[in-house]
Amino acid sequence: MIVSSEKTISNELNKPKVLLELKGIKKYFPIKGGVLKRKQGDVKAVENVSLQLYEGESLGVVGESGCGKSTLGKAILGLEELTEGQIYFQDTEIQHLKRKEKIKFIKQMQMIFQDPYASLNPRQRIGHALEEVFTMHTNMSAGEKRQAVIDLLEEVGLKEEHFDRFPHEFSGGQRQRIGIARAIALNPSFIICDEAVSALDVSVQAQVLKLLKKLQQKYQLSYLFISHDLGVVRYFCDRVLVMYLGNTVELGTVKELFDRPLHPYTQALLSAIPRPSVHTKHKRIRLQGDLPNPANPPSGCPFHTRCPIAADVCKGEKPEWVEYEPNHFAACHFAGQPIA
Repeated sequence: MIVSSEKTISNELNKPKVLLELKGIKKYFPIKGGVLKRKQGDVKAVENVSLQLYEGESLGVVGESGCGKSTLGKAILGLEELTEGQIYFQDTEIQHLKRKEKIKFIKQMQMIFQDPYASLNPRQRIGHALEEVFTMHTNMSAGEKRQAVIDLLEEVGLKEEHFDRFPHEFSGGQRQRIGIARAIALNPSFIICDEAVSALDVSVQAQVLKLLKKLQQKYQLSYLFISHDLGVVRYFCDRVLVMYLGNTVELGTVKELFDRPLHPYTQALLSAIPRPSVHTKHKRIRLQGDLPNPANPPSGCPFHTRCPIAADVCKGEKPEWVEYEPNHFAACHFAGQPIA
């Protein structure tokens, strides 16, 4: 009994600390119509998402366009108001905090966007744009702010001479480095990367991913890495969350999920990854039909209208979120059954 107790205590001590926890997150967008613009329904962009993100972890979020990945990220940062659910950051529920109390958490949570050019003022020099972060959140002098920006530029692989340049004078990869510099300016602990490398060339993608890895190790950053590129997710992330029509359908470590996918939708996604050899036989799973309308989702399992192994139970009963293997979850009545 003493040995068992010691093992339990040791496991608890070695368990990574939870940085962010979502409980029953829902985000609906109202549909209004008619002369009086009355509400006629809802677009269910995110449906009952619960998960934990650990300190120093990279959690990938994947799925088709329109599955709710970006909406989930914006809801976490408060850019979209929640319809229902709770968000805990460092053990504190944050969505109902007053503005003054919320500011210290906002500093800890940042976002890197897919198109950094769209988030930059084309008439403002990059150095001045980055200085605004310190103007809003610190009491630095003008000289201190300039030096802090120069240090930031060098941290992300740029130079002091870039301080006075305008956004159009940079390449796509350089602009994304500027977006990263802005995200890490206030020493956050959590960053959402919303398709942060999808608009870049493959060689530039590798450079930016390497930079993000280096910053993560240096500052113990946690990433929520939203992407449609499963190859990038496999390289960069520790765990992967698969979403379909606003629902979470599978969650597991990169190795478990890529080696033993439990959900048919995950199997279909993985089968679409290009293989390096044309001589290797590989079966592509082609899903029939289009993504259902999120304003009128199917009953039961949301994937049953396109699932090759769906049965009657899938149409009438929504599957529960079950841990089938240690740290490997799925919501499917036939989890683990391969698609013939």
